[in-house]
Amino acid sequence: MWKGAIEDAMQKIKQNIVKHPGKLPHITEGQQYEWGENNDWIEGFYVGMMWLAYEYGQDPFYKEAAESYLANFKDRLDRHVALDHHDIGFLYSLSAVAQWRVTGSDTARAVALQAADTLLARWRPHMEIIQAWGQADDPENGGRIIIDCLLNLPLLFWAHEQTGDAKYYDVAMKHALQSQKFLVRGDGSSYHTFYFDVNNGQAIRGGTHQGYQDGSTWTRGQAWGIYGFALAYRYTKHEAFLDTAKHLARYFIRHMAADAVVYWDFDVPVEESTPRDSSASAIAACGLLELLELIEDRDPDRLLFEDALHRSMKALVEHYSTMDLPDAEGLLKHGSYHVRGDRAPDDYMIWGDYFYLEALVRLEQGIKGYWYEV
Repeated sequence: MWKGAIEDAMQKIKQNIVKHPGKLPHITEGQQYEWGENNDWIEGFYVGMMWLAYEYGQDPFYKEAAESYLANFKDRLDRHVALDHHDIGFLYSLSAVAQWRVTGSDTARAVALQAADTLLARWRPHMEIIQAWGQADDPENGGRIIIDCLLNLPLLFWAHEQTGDAKYYDVAMKHALQSQKFLVRGDGSSYHTFYFDVNNGQAIRGGTHQGYQDGSTWTRGQAWGIYGFALAYRYTKHEAFLDTAKHLARYFIRHMAADAVVYWDFDVPVEESTPRDSSASAIAACGLLELLELIEDRDPDRLLFEDALHRSMKALVEHYSTMDLPDAEGLLKHGSYHVRGDRAPDDYMIWGDYFYLEALVRLEQGIKGYWYEV
């Protein structure tokens, strides 16, 4: 099952590269991507898919395509194009760091370290957070974190490993601790976002941007938390991060829909027209794969995690993939971007495509992606 889905994905990636040379996919409506410039938070996922395709089949076509984007990503850093946000890790872990991991390129390493410094500039020491969006004086976002940032922290942990400079580790560790303290609720659910007072650094309140309402649990955010805390544990060996990732995973599994693929928010009233978020299920699958490697064989959650992983991935392949649509640009149907804002509530999501492929190649060949040194 996994092999057929991977082969289908590789063919679609190749079609996209040939059809849209030098372009990068943006989210739009109408079951297709809008192909354009490197000016959003999502472009790294597309390049990361090329690296996964190359590692899986060793076809140099994908390697050459992925490498061709490095200068573009370097130029974006140099000109600081649309980088007043924390998603620099999404952009550069799957492009520059990935290229360095696969090829050993010194140029890619230098770009990745430059990206890490750009992310580090978002550190707000009096709040001990990496600011999610906007500039430091932003009245709405100056003291705001979001759970997505946990997947940006591996860029800083990697920079620490490369340079030995403790500042990268310390910032990533402190932000992860704040995220654990303020984004994770006692029952294992999560806030999407949390606000701090920019003047005195005190905690204010949890909220949401893309979820159903402030106290609800946005499913993609929950998935970021599962994978992000598992990765934070891998880098720090701080046992509480592993416990938190497991806690979030149990909540996610308990609240999955009957077909093992989630709706866009765990608290939204479910009707026939309620959007799913296949991308959240794909991210969570990667998080479960990570947890299954980290926990002991006798761990009481192992069977629960294994069952949920295989049910969810089987559902994605059989009922949500585009294997029945050979000309599709995306790999997964029924992803959602920003339902509450009526932005692409039911379409292809390039991050969903990436994590779906990451989970598939890990299941089939043990290829683990680019978030840490294998």
